Amino acid sequence: MSNQKKRNFQIEAFKHRVVVDPKYAEKTWRILEHAIHEIYNHNASGLSFEELYRNAYNMVLHKFGEKLYSGLVSTMTSHLKEISKSIEASQGDSFLEELNRKWNDHNKALQMIRDILMYMDRTYIPSTNRTPVHELGLNLWRDNIIHSTKIQTRLLNTLLELVHRERTGEVIDRGLMRNIIKMLMDLGPSVYQEDFEKPFLEVSAEFYKVESQSFIECCDCGEYLKKAEKRLNEEIERVTHYLDTKSEVKITSVVEKEMIANHMLRLVHMENSGLVNLLLDDKYEDLGRMYNLFRRVPNGLQTIREVLTSHLRETGKQLVTDPERLKDPVEFVQRLLDERDKYDSIISLAFGNDKTFQNALNSSFEYFINLNNRSPEFISLFVDDKLRKGLKGVSEEDVEIILDKVMMLFRYLQEKDVFEKYYKQHLAKRLLSGKTVSDDAERSLIVKLKTECGYQFTSKLEGMFTDMKTSQDTIQGFYAGHPELGDGPTLVVQVLTTGSWPTQPSVTCNLPAEMSALCEKFRSYYLGTHTGRRLSWQTNMGTADIKATFGKGQKHELNVSTYQMCVLMLFNNAERLSYKEIEQATEIPASDLKRCLQSMACVKGKNVLRKEPMSKEIGEEDVFFVNDKFTSKFYKVKIGTVVAQKESEPEKQETRQRVEEDRKPQIEAAIVRIMKSRRVLDHNNIIAEVTKQLQSRFLANPTEIKKRMESLIERDFLERDSVDRKLYRYLA
Repeated sequence: MSNQKKRNFQIEAFKHRVVVDPKYAEKTWRILEHAIHEIYNHNASGLSFEELYRNAYNMVLHKFGEKLYSGLVSTMTSHLKEISKSIEASQGDSFLEELNRKWNDHNKALQMIRDILMYMDRTYIPSTNRTPVHELGLNLWRDNIIHSTKIQTRLLNTLLELVHRERTGEVIDRGLMRNIIKMLMDLGPSVYQEDFEKPFLEVSAEFYKVESQSFIECCDCGEYLKKAEKRLNEEIERVTHYLDTKSEVKITSVVEKEMIANHMLRLVHMENSGLVNLLLDDKYEDLGRMYNLFRRVPNGLQTIREVLTSHLRETGKQLVTDPERLKDPVEFVQRLLDERDKYDSIISLAFGNDKTFQNALNSSFEYFINLNNRSPEFISLFVDDKLRKGLKGVSEEDVEIILDKVMMLFRYLQEKDVFEKYYKQHLAKRLLSGKTVSDDAERSLIVKLKTECGYQFTSKLEGMFTDMKTSQDTIQGFYAGHPELGDGPTLVVQVLTTGSWPTQPSVTCNLPAEMSALCEKFRSYYLGTHTGRRLSWQTNMGTADIKATFGKGQKHELNVSTYQMCVLMLFNNAERLSYKEIEQATEIPASDLKRCLQSMACVKGKNVLRKEPMSKEIGEEDVFFVNDKFTSKFYKVKIGTVVAQKESEPEKQETRQRVEEDRKPQIEAAIVRIMKSRRVLDHNNIIAEVTKQLQSRFLANPTEIKKRMESLIERDFLERDSVDRKLYRYLA
């Protein structure tokens, strides 16, 4: 192999000159210009797009891009001016059809031209910051057609006229409208907005302003709301058919402002058909419509809430202060529950369970229930009525519903401790008389009260049930230990723990000898099994069953009170007895004795005694004897006691006084808890904290809190600051 030197060649630069015929650019452009003319004249079928693309490519490659671009602008403008004349010449309904047809033609032509000039679009246009071919075609259409002096105003008026005709019930060509509106949108957001949307909204505002004024003068509230809802839905539908989706918010705002916001107050206060009438007549559909329409405008729901709250407070105030309604506590509470059910249904069915409306309802009920200071007592009486007889035959689920409704009213009470005071009295009577419909219902309510207010609230109530159960066991043990008593009178004793039960005055009376001996035996038995306890007999709270024989051997079993038993047993040894003799023999208090005798001598159908002289009232000179002619179709006859009148004013004052006394230690305990934690606190903050702590039981009176603070200072639990007299320090 010959040893030759290896050589490397490298080209540093190369210059190549191409000589272009000066007429080349002109010739090529003429070919392309002819093609554009043919395309616009619908003669494109004979064109070779590959050859046309190559020509356009070569023009750009040979630096004739400017000539190609400017020629395109000039040629398209020329064609569009001709198209403009054709559109201007169209008459009537054919105007939009011609515009739509020419727009479609222009788009097709533009697509072909863009394909031919694709190389210019990709290279020359970006490098020179020119407008791309497609966008250029749209801009030229906008400037030469849409913004033509003879087309622009005519187009807007035609579109607005079609919308107006549709609003007034005519059927229009929605497809054509959609095409024209889409054309404006394709030309750019500003074209759609300036050339159509803005005037459209202005015209719409005027239309609805006039129409709403017309409606408000001739329609009632319900009819007006239907028309407003219909118009709103029509505009939303219009947007879906042929307007830009972004226009929905704008056009609905116009309808809302003109048809709802501007007439809100007049609608809710409309005479004979406004919001109050809709509420009174349970017009759920109209109320729901009002809610859905008003929620769309500023302060709409607030307006409804304010009227609703005002109406609720006014009607509630009338309900709880009407003297006629106060005569029947059960009916009084039932009306409250009915009102609550009514507005619960309205809020649920018409107001979409709106929490703000629920809050308004709750605050209104709390306001007017507490206007009547007997509300706690009445709610307890309602519970008493239901648990005595009103829930017989009612399913467990329905019982729970009723109890839940009672608890709802209970939550509104500011003086829950007053309710507790009455509830304890009523519960005691039910338990002792055996008149409760269901122990389960009783216990269920106590569980609910415990959940709501805590153990302290219900501990004594639960103690009452415990006593009743323990008493059953005790009496069974008593008879088990005294089998010899099986043939005589039967004694049932309920041993009540002092403190758990309502305080009762311990009244003595002389029991019949056989019963007195039996009671003494029980006392000995009980105290023998329970050391350190003391029994006191509550004879005023007992009952007895007596077998009685009247004239002609008529026999009955009488269910009577202990007092009535003591009186009747006297007639075993006497034919006639005067009032004074009965009083002396029994030692029953005068007021109780008179009611006892009145119920046995003056009540038709229950008059096992007769008296002289005959009258409805009992006098101290009256004489009593057995009614031998007494008859009843029932073997067992219950002789009730004439009920004392409702709490007299002094008795109410006494109950209130007991409540106030019970509150004092609770207020003091709250003050001590707060001060023990905070050590130093000013007067106003102590008042606020104590009120907050006790509000689950009662609304503490600031004056009473101040008195309790003074009492604690005297007992060295607190002291005032030596400099700032409004500041308190904890000492204990």
